[in-house]
Amino acid sequence: MDDVEVRELRYFRAVAEELNFSRAAERLGMAQPPLSRAIRLLERRLGVQLFERTSRHVALTPAGNVLFAESAKALDAVTAAVRRTRRAAQRLPALVVTAKPGVATDLLRRIADAHPDPVDIRVSGFGEQADLLRDGQADVAVLGCPGDHDGLDVEVLVSEPRVAALPSGHELARRSVLTCADFAGRATPRWPGSSDAERAYWSGQDVTGGPVTPGPVVRDSSQLLETVALGQAIALLPASVADLRSRHDVVYRPVVDATPYALALAWAAGARDQRIARFVRTAVEISEALPRPGAVPAG
Repeated sequence: MDDVEVRELRYFRAVAEELNFSRAAERLGMAQPPLSRAIRLLERRLGVQLFERTSRHVALTPAGNVLFAESAKALDAVTAAVRRTRRAAQRLPALVVTAKPGVATDLLRRIADAHPDPVDIRVSGFGEQADLLRDGQADVAVLGCPGDHDGLDVEVLVSEPRVAALPSGHELARRSVLTCADFAGRATPRWPGSSDAERAYWSGQDVTGGPVTPGPVVRDSSQLLETVALGQAIALLPASVADLRSRHDVVYRPVVDATPYALALAWAAGARDQRIARFVRTAVEISEALPRPGAVPAG
């Protein structure tokens, strides 16, 4: 079998996403007949049928569904390779490191100050860090654990307990210690794009095995705490957030059996960039010297 070209995969994905050859050709800026020929050639090379075609209908076959899932990874890897190659050709390429705002960026600043190589810190939104690594826009990221680490190498830097964030007048606020079972049947905030496993983790139901009761969608810790203060949900948070976000209308209580939260460095699996190795060593040294979070303010 001849090698499949990147161009052919892009053509295939356009048709798979549009499920219409005319719209896919328009999107690609080409005529429909060459696109149809390219898809037929790809099918012959692979020895499989990728699409079921009728005069009114285009659908992926089981083989087409597999290629659709796998080709995304291949194209992301090509894009990432091109970006990293171009950045490496710069005269003094900075190591691009990304993290969401808050504790993660505070930690990154300490690491960057102690690191011998140039570092470009880029603040990113919730859940964006792994994608920035995979598509080559970043070399290293600070990620929360657990999470989607497929295709990444990970080094845990800090592990900490989690606490419940409750409205100040909530019935659970009268207790000094809680368990994950106390979250059963109670609404917890939802992070956009989170997986079932992540939703279970953030609601404590990864421990109990019970169903998750969805609450409002939130995009950062400030919005989450406003949701809690308004009585719309209760939340499980890293203890460090409680340390930093004391407010009169929200109280924090330890949750003794909650799965811990961890901050980790991540980078593309198998990366051989010595700057990444040096950055990881520096990060481990800095994080080992940090005080461990866990002191919970009363309210």
